[in-house]
Amino acid sequence: MTAITPPPSRIYLLRHAEAAWPAPGLSDFERALTEKGYADAEIVAENAADKGYKPDLVLSSTALRCRQTADAIHRAMGENLDIRFVDALYNASPDIYIDIIAAQNEVTSVMLVGHNPVLEQTLEALIGHQALAQALPNGFPPSGLAVLDFNQGLNGWRLIDFMTD
Repeated sequence: MTAITPPPSRIYLLRHAEAAWPAPGLSDFERALTEKGYADAEIVAENAADKGYKPDLVLSSTALRCRQTADAIHRAMGENLDIRFVDALYNASPDIYIDIIAAQNEVTSVMLVGHNPVLEQTLEALIGHQALAQALPNGFPPSGLAVLDFNQGLNGWRLIDFMTD
């Protein structure tokens, strides 16, 4: 697993909002957000924007539910927000998520819009098992947003905020 050292110095990990089960004839990749999922994505995006959380770059899985969640971020944070869709974030491992984050060395903050359990495993790899268990005793919920900063003094990543709908 690749270690991540700044840049970026801030990482946002956003799990897609609640998605419907696949309809007959549709694949998992094509699952859309539910009505509740749309509303939750908007709430988290607006609350994040209100707190001044705005990544320099958003990298989203190409799965429909992630693209729809990323669209809510785009609406809340402005038209000039740089959003890129990355096929490798779908059905990926935590190593791939971390490698993708580590490769973004030209920005100070990056957001990944992705899937569980990989987001939770990535968060655990960055902050450690004990910090994860304390912060998210019930796991990483849909439309959950983890905000991490690099702490040079502690030589590692620290969860500074966790937002849900």
